[in-house]
Amino acid sequence: MRYYIGIFSILVLLLSCKNNNQKEPETDNELSELFAIMQGSFSSEIQSQVDSTYFNISLHMYPIWEDDGNFLYVEQALYSMQNKPYRQRIYQVQRLNDSTFSSAVYTLNTDSLWIGKWKNPKAFDSISITDINLKNGCEVILKRVDSNHFMGKTRDNSCASSLRGASYAQSEVEILEDKIISWDRGFDVDGKHIWGAEKGGYIFNKLD
Repeated sequence: MRYYIGIFSILVLLLSCKNNNQKEPETDNELSELFAIMQGSFSSEIQSQVDSTYFNISLHMYPIWEDDGNFLYVEQALYSMQNKPYRQRIYQVQRLNDSTFSSAVYTLNTDSLWIGKWKNPKAFDSISITDINLKNGCEVILKRVDSNHFMGKTRDNSCASSLRGASYAQSEVEILEDKIISWDRGFDVDGKHIWGAEKGGYIFNKLD
């Protein structure tokens, strides 16, 4: 009997040591920082008041599927047409390697069902990543410049776009704690600028 008690005690001790040696998963602080400063409601109203060539646009980015990774529902609309957004996307924010991050872009199958759902992100629990469509080549590659400051862009002409006769689109993004500067443009096969702001990116100031 003493023999079995001794064996049992040794097994308990070994299991205890094994559990104590197991490390908790490390938190990626930089990825968490990037994901956090991308969230919120933004507006280009100030820029539109200074320069009339820029529209007053609202931008909403709120986390969805919070237990399954860093996903954001993104909605953009002219301020005067909130019920008719011109862009609805889902972004997935990930680390690529020790110095770069990516923001992959997905489209929704029925945009109209999700208008205004940034106010109720739990609505997206009714679908999953298998119900959305990856825009291959349209991910933004980002690098951390400083605390709460990231910059990046898409790869050359990898993001196909047929909008207004364009062949591909390019995006340049700068993300800070209080604003996001986003410059989206479309080009034809010869590299001629077809659509998008000409002077520089839209400045979206954070509202909340």
